[in-house]
Amino acid sequence: MKSRVSVGLRRFAFLSASDPLSCATALRDAARRRRLLRANGVHLIPNPMTPRPFALRLSKRALRVASLLLLFGGTPTFAQPEQVQDAILREVGIDQHLDQQLPLDLVFRDETGQPVQLGQYFGTKPVILALVYYECPMLCTLTLNGLVSALKAVSFDVGNQFNVVTVSFKPSETPQLAASKKQTYLKSYGRAGADAGWHFLTGDEANIKRLTEAVGFRYRWVPEQNQFAHAAGITVLTPSGKLARYFFGVEYAPRDLRLALVEASQEHIGSPVDQLLLYCFHYDPATGKYGAVVMNIVRLGGALTVLILGAALFIMWRHDRGRHAPVGVIR
Repeated sequence: MKSRVSVGLRRFAFLSASDPLSCATALRDAARRRRLLRANGVHLIPNPMTPRPFALRLSKRALRVASLLLLFGGTPTFAQPEQVQDAILREVGIDQHLDQQLPLDLVFRDETGQPVQLGQYFGTKPVILALVYYECPMLCTLTLNGLVSALKAVSFDVGNQFNVVTVSFKPSETPQLAASKKQTYLKSYGRAGADAGWHFLTGDEANIKRLTEAVGFRYRWVPEQNQFAHAAGITVLTPSGKLARYFFGVEYAPRDLRLALVEASQEHIGSPVDQLLLYCFHYDPATGKYGAVVMNIVRLGGALTVLILGAALFIMWRHDRGRHAPVGVIR
C-alpha cells in the first residue's frame, strides 16, 4: 500500500538561522510566523506537556512545509526565485511504502567504524528507523529529541523488546560523529542495555540512496544554505524488515509508538491491554497516527453492558433465592 504525504508550498523560501541551537531559537518571532503558517494550514499552539514553547499541530496539507520551516529555522523571505522554491519542495517529502521490504543486504559502518550489514539488526525484534544527518543544524536534532522523549515514556526497553537504527543520509559524515551522537542520546535515554540496541550508522552514497528510496524518504542538498532540505519522521519495521508504520513530524505520541511496536512484532510483545487498544484504535496512513474505530468501541461497550447486566441479574437471582429458601435448608 502506498500513500503519498507531501504537498508543496509554491510561494515560500527560507532564510537560514545563523546558530539555531534550540526550538526556541527556531520559533523566534512566533507571532509573525504563525500568521504566515496559518495561511498554509500550520498552527503553532501552546503545549504545557512539553518543555518547548510550542508544539506543531500539522495538517496533512502542510506537513512538508512545516518540516522545511523547522529545518531552515529562520524567518521566511522571498529572496529566492519561485522556480527554485518549487524545485526544492517537489523533491522533498516522505512517500509511504507500507508493507514493502527493506533491502537488508545494504552495508554501512557502525559508530565504531566497523562495516555492518543492515540485516544484522533485524530478525527477532521490531526496529525503529530514523533517517537523519548528524550535522543537521535543527530538524534532525528535533527528530531525535522527539524520539528519545517518546521512548522514555514507553515501558518497552531499547535492546530488549525492540531495536533502534539511526542512519545518516550524508555520505561525508564519519563514524566518530555517529559515536558522539550515540553517547548523547544514550545518556538522555538513560536505560541499561540500550547501548546494544540503539545503533548510529554512516554509509556511502550508493547504500544511502537505496535505503532512502526504499523507505520513500526524499531530500535535496541546498548549496545556498549549505544543508539538506528534508522532511521529518520515523518508521517502524517488522523483525523481517518490512515497513509497518510511519510517524511524521518531530513529536511522537508514546501510545501510538507502543501500539506500532506491538503490531510490528506480530503481537509477540505487549499486554492484553495493548490488544484491547489495538481493537479500538487502528493506524491511519493518511495521518500517521492511531485513531479510534467507532464501531469497535460501540461493540466493546455493548459487550461490557451485557456482561454487567448479566452479572447483576445473577447476583439478584442468588439473593432472591436465598431469601425464599425453606427454614433449615442451607443454600
